[in-house]
Amino acid sequence: MTAGRFTLPAVIFISAFCWVLVSWLFPVEAIEANSYPLWGWIRSFPLPPALFRAGSFLLYALAGYLLIQLNNAYALIRRRASVQTSVYLVLVAACPQLYMLHPGNLSAVAFVLALFFLFRSYQKVNGSADLFYCFASLGVGSIFFPQLLWTVPVWLIGAYNMQSLSLRSFLAAVLGWMLPYWFLLGHAVWHGQMYLFYAPFRALAGFSPLLALGGMPVHEMALLALLFVLFAVAAVHSLVTTYSDKIQTRSYLNFLILLTVFLFLFVLLQPAYATELLSLSLVSASVLVGHLFVLSRTRSSNYFFIGTAVVLAALFVFNLWMLL
Repeated sequence: MTAGRFTLPAVIFISAFCWVLVSWLFPVEAIEANSYPLWGWIRSFPLPPALFRAGSFLLYALAGYLLIQLNNAYALIRRRASVQTSVYLVLVAACPQLYMLHPGNLSAVAFVLALFFLFRSYQKVNGSADLFYCFASLGVGSIFFPQLLWTVPVWLIGAYNMQSLSLRSFLAAVLGWMLPYWFLLGHAVWHGQMYLFYAPFRALAGFSPLLALGGMPVHEMALLALLFVLFAVAAVHSLVTTYSDKIQTRSYLNFLILLTVFLFLFVLLQPAYATELLSLSLVSASVLVGHLFVLSRTRSSNYFFIGTAVVLAALFVFNLWMLL
């Protein structure tokens, strides 16, 4: 059944079942505790935990839907436009600790939108508008997760490789990044809450102990290890079979590889932000893993797919045991 058109509906059913089961059996935290003032403002809403969990699920679903539209627009995977969303939702479902509402949920949606506008700027003589929207999306995401701004150099490299970066488009990107902060400044001045405007920059300057992986929760380490293996195999497959894709598609996939490598290095250096960074890594890695599963039809890739499904099921059971 999952080899045909019912792949995505089957995955949605499985994901929804996992979310309902975990919410019913275990008192999973509905929203992440965070000292960041803007996140504290969201936590202050007098809403029942069920609504926070539902909001988290809808944000993941929105990111998955945008991944489908991303593939429809740029043909990252030549067949089966929804497989990257299926991979994304299954990876999230395997780790119940990610079900809570956290800054990575909101940033992931902005992350996919930024990818859409960056890819649209490919080889445009005047890509100023697209880069403006791309970095405006990153700016919105960085208000909720300030460390997202550390990825800006990678996005500029991507714009350069796609031949859309010029002085004019660079200034447009800067203006796009400043736009959400301009609105935040207006709100802070009007309400006399300037600490809200300073908060993202203070959080950006804060660093956790470097390479302190031993302090990461076991479930995050397990998901990180699995995601890295999947990404490594998918990246190698993409680079080896790059001749079968269009030049434009190669540029898109190469950027996703570069971006995912950077996010993995970021997790290693700053494991305190592993939850948020994993949510971003799942977005970019899911496209590459979907590319592998759809376009590789060897016996070894079939075994790898089966092994991945078994490991994901085992990871879900392990996480349920950890919640006990």
